[in-house]
Amino acid sequence: MKYQRSSALFREAQRYIPGGVNSPVRAFKAVGGEPIFVKEAKGAYLYDVDGNRLIDYISSWGPLILGHAYEPVLEAVVEKAKKGTSFGMPTEIETELARLAISMAPNIDKIRFVNSGTEACMSAIRLARGFTGKDKIIKFAGCYHGHADSFLIQAGSGAVTFGSPNSPGVTQGTAKDTLLARYNDLQSVDDLIAANEGEIAAVIIEPVAGNMGCIIPKTDFIKGLRERCTKAGILLIFDEVMTGFRLAPGGAQEVLGIPADMVTYGKVIGGGLPVGAFAARSEIMDYLAPEGPVYQAGTLSGNPLAMSAGLAMLTALKENPEVFESLEKKTRYLHEGISGVLTEAGITHQINRFGSMISVHFTGEPVVDFDGAVRGNNDTFKAYFHGMLSKGIYLPPSAFESYFLNDALSYEDIDYTIEALRQIAPELK
Repeated sequence: MKYQRSSALFREAQRYIPGGVNSPVRAFKAVGGEPIFVKEAKGAYLYDVDGNRLIDYISSWGPLILGHAYEPVLEAVVEKAKKGTSFGMPTEIETELARLAISMAPNIDKIRFVNSGTEACMSAIRLARGFTGKDKIIKFAGCYHGHADSFLIQAGSGAVTFGSPNSPGVTQGTAKDTLLARYNDLQSVDDLIAANEGEIAAVIIEPVAGNMGCIIPKTDFIKGLRERCTKAGILLIFDEVMTGFRLAPGGAQEVLGIPADMVTYGKVIGGGLPVGAFAARSEIMDYLAPEGPVYQAGTLSGNPLAMSAGLAMLTALKENPEVFESLEKKTRYLHEGISGVLTEAGITHQINRFGSMISVHFTGEPVVDFDGAVRGNNDTFKAYFHGMLSKGIYLPPSAFESYFLNDALSYEDIDYTIEALRQIAPELK
């Protein structure tokens, strides 16, 4: 494949944008080479500025469950845009989307819309601190909750990809209130709770992690967290920016059967437009301004374009629940195909899969936490990424990112992907 136009655009972008990108993982630092510039997309396919067609396995990092340019979402956004893009005033569609989201997700009474997953998680932590009167939080190494200062402590995903898991600019004062536990390790949580008794406001976790690759919670890990938080008076926050409305209508809470005190959303809830949200039971949410003392605001929060896209997307998912089973089957089919090829070729690997999230780790040990993800062979991953890209397959350009399948992918697309891997497998040894 030829990428002359993409390369030229990247050089031009570097003159005006730091690193030539507006989100670090896009720069291909983890895999080498230069990023692909997209011109348009439809269904399961990306079309770049050089005229190449790529089968897409990131789905804009999760929200495009039904594929790119999904007609009901496009129609809703176009019609709403004709009436104005933003007012800074309440609109009826905000309530419509709130009502629908609450009807689909368990254990929430009220929801506040924001503009990104980062903003949702940041606001949820502030609310948790205000509600409990405590300052400290527990997060897990490798879990990424956006780029707010409190979260950039072994943050996985983009931070690790870019080589700066503890970002300059995060003060020691902020860092001291973020306690770091190990994913899938309840003892590490017990130790932190014991050492900081009465000081911890919240535990925040990706219930199914997606920012150190896909990491699946061990049996009883999330249940154990719930029990410990309840006993210690700590709020349990599920970061469902990736998993919400993707793993099931009710997200990870529904699939795992474990209630959270607060939930953060993004991605899907905006149908692919910039949006985020956080939600909880009424007694917690009523602590937010203007009813309560915890301040949070945003001029573009609940803007009509994002709300219309989210309403169209969630409506489609609620009316077509078979989508979730379809996606799970396609992801399992991809898993079996990739594993079969790599095993036949004698390439050491682990594959983690949960619902329509999946990742390939080039290591001989099970990957159950951040340390396990880091032990993967990144040179093999680079060869894998570029080999698949040369065959027209776009995978996450980092070993620390999950794939996100969309239901526009056909089994023919997946078969093509598996065959492409078969062709490049000799290069991976």
